[in-house]
Amino acid sequence: MTATLPGDPPGGRRALAVWGIGVSVYFVAVIFRTSLGVAGLDAADRFDVNASALSTFSILQLLVYAGMQIPVGLLVDRLGTKKVLTIGVVLFTAGQLGFAFSPTYGMALASRALLGCGDAMTFISVLRLGSRWFPARRGPLVAQLAGLAGMAGNLVSTLVLARLLHGVGWEAAFAGSALAGAVVLVLLVLFLKDHPEGHEPEPFPHRGATYVRRQIAASWREPGTRLGLWVHFTTQFPAMVFLLLWGMPFLVEAQGLSRATAGELLTLVVLSNMAFGLVYGQLVARHHGARLPLALGTVGATAAVWAAALAYPAEHAPMWLLIVLCTVLGACGPASMLGFDFARPANPPERQGTASGITNMGGFVASMTTLFAVGVLLDATGDDYTVAFSAVFVLQALGLSQILRLRGRAARRERERLVASRVETVHVPV
Repeated sequence: MTATLPGDPPGGRRALAVWGIGVSVYFVAVIFRTSLGVAGLDAADRFDVNASALSTFSILQLLVYAGMQIPVGLLVDRLGTKKVLTIGVVLFTAGQLGFAFSPTYGMALASRALLGCGDAMTFISVLRLGSRWFPARRGPLVAQLAGLAGMAGNLVSTLVLARLLHGVGWEAAFAGSALAGAVVLVLLVLFLKDHPEGHEPEPFPHRGATYVRRQIAASWREPGTRLGLWVHFTTQFPAMVFLLLWGMPFLVEAQGLSRATAGELLTLVVLSNMAFGLVYGQLVARHHGARLPLALGTVGATAAVWAAALAYPAEHAPMWLLIVLCTVLGACGPASMLGFDFARPANPPERQGTASGITNMGGFVASMTTLFAVGVLLDATGDDYTVAFSAVFVLQALGLSQILRLRGRAARRERERLVASRVETVHVPV
């Protein structure tokens, strides 16, 4: 269990209320981010595009998201949570609204890019908000709960937005959902505070580009930051790719399911994610050594169930296997959150935003790569989903090799920092 550190914020109801506002922003951002997952087939018809062009929507969105992670981390460290979140809400709301009324494929792409830029500013800000308002020992659980709120947003997208889309139409569904962005913007501006009274961070003077480079370099030199990135890279993307774009086409076109049944299976992924998030958060909060076994176990289980579904010796995999697949995919999101539990103790408070940004790039780079690979392979093979989804195993093998390479160094460095912090605590004058 993580030790309580001197100067830890107290937590409590006030912390929960303020942090809840930040989480509500992330909740809405995820609704907007995943809205294309339930509208992929509709988008292909609306803009008359093939699989590769359809995947470009999500790829561009994630490309912007991943590219913004380090700049956003630096901005959070420099400007604080409230300012960065405010910018993020304005951008992702404008992007969702623009996507509703885009008459052409090019304008729709620009809207998704704008959405991705705003979305990129939310999660790191929420992590920073949690670290400012809650004791360090609560970090793993608070991070998992933030991820849980994000999956609740995914659930809303899967259940509510899908019905709106086929009930009131494209423009009304997407424009109506954009109103949620306006609501959280008002809450954010009126009630959110960066930190509790008496726990103001040290002044962060601007020191130019050289200091920025040093911040990034110092974070990257820590093995825990790099291990966190590769854990995030290896665990997050299978479920992200499934939920963000290719799950619905795979279940409908390759497995012969109705859209309603496919939607129920996507919902199962989200519900499973929420359940695993609670379990993983409690386990890591109580047993810090469970981080790596949980991450490696999730990678192994995901690879095994994907292989079973793709290699099943029949035209369609049986429903029970698809249920198992979607249940196991639900563990990917919580497992990716473990990456931040490696990066957090490896960096001092003034580098938390930067380190979180580096870590958060991992899964989104993997997702972006896989989204593109699946789209290209589908077009090249005449919609052979078995070949296309085999790209998942290549990315998993790459990430796993890096995790195994870095785990020893990260563990040694973390022990050294823990011993040093205990020595400093013992010598703190009373």
